[in-house]
Amino acid sequence: MQRLLVANRGEIAMRIFRACRPLGIATVAVVAPDDRGSLHARSADATVEIASYLDPAEHVRAARESGADAVHPGYGFLSESADLADAVLGAGLTWVGPPPAALRAGGDKLVAKQTARDAGVPVLPTGSPDELGYPLLVKAAAGGGGRGMRIVRTPAELDDAVDAARREAAAAFGDDTVFFERYLERPRHVEIQLLADRHGNVLALGERDCSIQRRHQKVLEESPSPALDPDLRARMSDAAVAFARAIGYESAGTAEFVLDGRDFFFLELNARIQVEHPVTELVTGLDIVREQLRIADGERLELDVALHGHAIEVRLYAEDPRTFLPQAGRVERLVLPAGVRVDAGVEQGDEIGTSYDPMIAKVIAHGSTRDEALDRLAQALRDTDVGGLTTNLPFLRWLVSHPLVRAGRTTTSFLTENPPLSEQPSRAPAPPWAGSWRLNLPGPPPQAAPDVDTSARAPRSTPEQAALTAPMPGTVIGVLVRPGEHVSSRQPLVVLEAMKMETPLVAPYDATVKAVHVAEGDRVAGGALLVELEE
Repeated sequence: MQRLLVANRGEIAMRIFRACRPLGIATVAVVAPDDRGSLHARSADATVEIASYLDPAEHVRAARESGADAVHPGYGFLSESADLADAVLGAGLTWVGPPPAALRAGGDKLVAKQTARDAGVPVLPTGSPDELGYPLLVKAAAGGGGRGMRIVRTPAELDDAVDAARREAAAAFGDDTVFFERYLERPRHVEIQLLADRHGNVLALGERDCSIQRRHQKVLEESPSPALDPDLRARMSDAAVAFARAIGYESAGTAEFVLDGRDFFFLELNARIQVEHPVTELVTGLDIVREQLRIADGERLELDVALHGHAIEVRLYAEDPRTFLPQAGRVERLVLPAGVRVDAGVEQGDEIGTSYDPMIAKVIAHGSTRDEALDRLAQALRDTDVGGLTTNLPFLRWLVSHPLVRAGRTTTSFLTENPPLSEQPSRAPAPPWAGSWRLNLPGPPPQAAPDVDTSARAPRSTPEQAALTAPMPGTVIGVLVRPGEHVSSRQPLVVLEAMKMETPLVAPYDATVKAVHVAEGDRVAGGALLVELEE
């Protein structure tokens, strides 16, 4: 491997470039027309413009044009695309990723679930809503990253949830197939990092706990998990390895599980490098990207895997710290911390738009103990400063100081039960007092997460009139009302999309639509007037 094209952008492209330099591998960046000024485009040894990050043929053309002999897909975009892998291999290039057959076997979640069952790996039940009951989860059969997922708690919510999940999945993955899965209310989300070579060796590199999530996307990741002991770690690792072997997996990948007490259930295999791979690198001392390159060159895995200390990662985003709605703007000031690992995708002066993920940087701290890693991360966040646009930095500072986070007692419902930037308890309650103990009954389900559209409820300009404005920059993908139409409180009026996530904006009260100022396909700025209402 002499010259590597990275079929991606942003932070992960920068990360792969860094792994190539000490190996003497030249790097090639690809850049879409609306992304010419990005950091990755000016950081590689060569840059080729392509029409779209989502076109396999464009990546192959760029590789040929630049003289690259290998392609790394990063994460997101086409990273789990068997079509891209086929195109790269068909062009006689080295593909730094799983073989196309393994991508197809693991990429369809329904097929993957059956493969897991056949391999003896426990999975959550799937079926019709009548068979599963409620709550259930609508999930896209393709893709990941929280897109195409909706929790449904009552039959009345089902049709709208399916429609939204289909639209989101089609936009993100080009496949609107969805299925229904049993939903666990308060599990942990734990994943096993894997490496596999073409000689049949499959290694588990320990676990990451990714339970703290918003909109089904991870917020904080750590390794090792506070919930695992050696026996449970071994059982989950064995299950992950068994699934990888069953589909003939190669390269880096991650088997994701939900953990309910000591019972765990396989969710999916992410057939790519993960955003949170740095925490595993810090506790194992391995360079996972470098291992991917070695595997693609046909080398055999000969690694001793042991976990040392504790590592925790948070993601610094251009997003509202309460609603998690993505934001856009110029990074006018950027001070990133020293003494911890920082993987950044932008520099001071760069623009964050609405077309791509709004992540600014990942901040990862390592310590000999979990408390030490948290202390170092907290200090690093105090040393971080971003100006020019709204970020989630206040939320991250709040998060790492929260007593329940410090105690390691978080589940996927943490941010539902502890709204962002809410007042914190002085300390985590002792375990016997943390549940619904008073009547000796099972704990109630968490309340539904606050709707992100609440931020769109602008105050009324007069007692009789109100304006619905865009809470974020994005694209209008649905206009659901017309002037003169009577609408009810909480009725969806407009659907915005940003970063391939849909946000329905609703009526704040019973009203009549006075005017509609946008049409489907319009790109709007944050604060743009969308709909006028009158009582």
